[in-house]
Amino acid sequence: MLHVRSVDSLELPELEPYRTMKRSLEQRQQGIFVAEGEKVVRRLLESSLSVLSLLLPEKWFRDLEPLLNSRPEKIDVFLAEKHRLEQLTGYSMYQGVLAIGKVPDPIALSTILKNRPRPYLLAAVDSLSSAENLGAVVRNCAAFGVQALLVGETSSSPYLRRAVRSSMGTIFQLPAIEVANLAQALQQLKSRDIHVIAAHPHAEGKTLAQADLAGDCCVVFGSEGYGISTTVLDACTTAVAVPMAHPVDSLNVGSAAAVFLYEALRQRGKM
Repeated sequence: MLHVRSVDSLELPELEPYRTMKRSLEQRQQGIFVAEGEKVVRRLLESSLSVLSLLLPEKWFRDLEPLLNSRPEKIDVFLAEKHRLEQLTGYSMYQGVLAIGKVPDPIALSTILKNRPRPYLLAAVDSLSSAENLGAVVRNCAAFGVQALLVGETSSSPYLRRAVRSSMGTIFQLPAIEVANLAQALQQLKSRDIHVIAAHPHAEGKTLAQADLAGDCCVVFGSEGYGISTTVLDACTTAVAVPMAHPVDSLNVGSAAAVFLYEALRQRGKM
């Protein structure tokens, strides 16, 4: 059911999440996230995640109305023209299409492993503080069939507004498990005979072409600045590097994820 109304101010209590889009901690405490852009909002509406409200120009509302009418929950729709939205939010927007969704309930890694076919293909991120880079990793994971992404305790949340936008909404389809201790989670995977592979630019002796990605595995990615932490690296089964021409010694983490995950699918005969 839709509740549609025009607004010229963000003072309504229901619009508080749009007033505080830059205060991610408040949104995290409320268990909500902001989706931004027509394609991202459309993917949210097509997903199974709960949608609380939309704030957008009437033009985009008419385009999205069939999807909105197909949703089971009550959704507040607030209409304002793009130039007015930019005044209300305080920054320039390409389309002026925003939505508030609910972060899904946590899912246990054991549930993922029970319900996904083998061989498993998992990914993990350690110390990835850039929301945009995390979103790029999420998008690559979704593109290459990763069954779940483990997000370490020192990484950003994949539900930050910029991460959701950078993922182009693919976070709505990819199970993301925010773990309290990534090293321990990786040890649990190894106890299940899942190969844990560190994507490490300075790995000695083993390159990506020599790595076995055809069986059950989890590929771990770190930050561009510091790579994978020593504690997490010690929890991995092996470290693997992508050969690069001198003087380049590392890739953007999104690029590294694409290279590793493509190779995993190639070895599995899916490319």
